[in-house]
Amino acid sequence: MDKGLEAVRATAPERLRAELALLAASRRADDRTSPSSAAASTHQRLAQVAGGRGEPLARLAGALRGYHRATVEPYWPHIQARIEADRAARGRALLDGGADELLASLPPMLRWRPPVLEADYPVDRDLYLRGRGLLLQPSFFCRGTPVVYRDPQLPPVLVYPVTHADAPVPVDDPGPPLGRLVGHTRSTVLGAIGGGCTTSELARRAAVSLASASQHACVLREAGLIVTLRHGNAVLHTLTPLGAALLRGGATAEALVPSSVGTGAAGRQPRNGPVTS
Repeated sequence: MDKGLEAVRATAPERLRAELALLAASRRADDRTSPSSAAASTHQRLAQVAGGRGEPLARLAGALRGYHRATVEPYWPHIQARIEADRAARGRALLDGGADELLASLPPMLRWRPPVLEADYPVDRDLYLRGRGLLLQPSFFCRGTPVVYRDPQLPPVLVYPVTHADAPVPVDDPGPPLGRLVGHTRSTVLGAIGGGCTTSELARRAAVSLASASQHACVLREAGLIVTLRHGNAVLHTLTPLGAALLRGGATAEALVPSSVGTGAAGRQPRNGPVTS
């Protein structure tokens, strides 16, 4: 969070003015139905931020921090778990079949038709890489359609939605599922998941039957210790931050990924042709 806020404070004034001008243009239609005093107040605040001065940007950073603390922080373990699960799925696709399989494994609103990646997008737009890499960024808050930077001169980044499970409810008492996490076999199963595995791989690693591995994975998932995503014809289990902390006394799920896999695999830049979005 601190790095993100510092990046906001360090944004060049000319970029602030250009992007806030786009925001102002998109709000003009809304202003027709808003009280003139409210619209004027909004324009004044935007003008102060667009000036790039320290005090307005500091107030903006403070507001962002407060919003994050109130609305994002309580759900952060769940958000991080979904992102890490998506990264594990994309990393496995990259290792299994290279950039082609990685791009083909993306959510259904993205379609890989070499050399073009098509996307359901709010507007008709073409983005040409012209030899540049493409950064794939899974997002918990991106819903429905992927997005890219509006400025085509910026490094190409494709932000796409992760697969969502039921929204979590923050509670002080984790409830009965954790009470079932007792016994050597289940501890072995949790440790066997490591940086991610399918149910068949989990059964082999833990030396249990396929049915037993599936049952253990179900209990671990209900307890919030693993996340399960579909990967082709199989499912891929990965540790949540809570599962990693329980297993390694505070280690993160990222630390448990084997060095030959690399947690940044989903963000590597495939050198394939233009992206059409």
